[in-house]
Amino acid sequence: MRWFRAPILVCASALAATTLAAVAQDGQAAAAAASAGTVAPDAAGQAMAAPEPWLDSGGYWRLMASPYTVHFSPSPEHEWVYMVGLERQRSDGWVWGGTYFSNSFGQPSGYVYVGEKIIGFTRWQPLFAQWTAGVLYGYKYPYENKVPFNHNGFSPGATISLGWQFTREFSMQAIALGNAGMMFQLAYDLR
Repeated sequence: MRWFRAPILVCASALAATTLAAVAQDGQAAAAAASAGTVAPDAAGQAMAAPEPWLDSGGYWRLMASPYTVHFSPSPEHEWVYMVGLERQRSDGWVWGGTYFSNSFGQPSGYVYVGEKIIGFTRWQPLFAQWTAGVLYGYKYPYENKVPFNHNGFSPGATISLGWQFTREFSMQAIALGNAGMMFQLAYDLR
């Protein structure tokens, strides 16, 4: 079963690199056009439609849950990973929040963070990217070395993700957890 890890890592890395390149190239123009309600050109100079109004409205709370996580290097020590969280979405795209989860070794854990939800960088308006950075807590003995820079259970954390906004309230994300795995998250916006 190890043969499937390399293609997943390559695809996830390529998708993340493509997303970040697109954001760097025309994300600012698309975001400015979205806030002004105008049409922005894409990387090829073609006119892109303005984002749907339900994609770029802000100032609301988001409930999140993760029912499934894939480990790139499965181990007999791994246990079922679940997550619940609450996030505040601001109208300028910035987010902040926290999650409670059971880590891969069955230890209660938490993550508090700030980040940004990026929309309008592609022709597929429901597609979005998100990054977060914050403080992770919960990896304790004998698993304290499973996350870098761990000190008494506290360590820095960061995620990148791609998501799809199915309706005004409901979305899903695939969140890269470094080189350890991929978490699939369901979210409901309280608008």
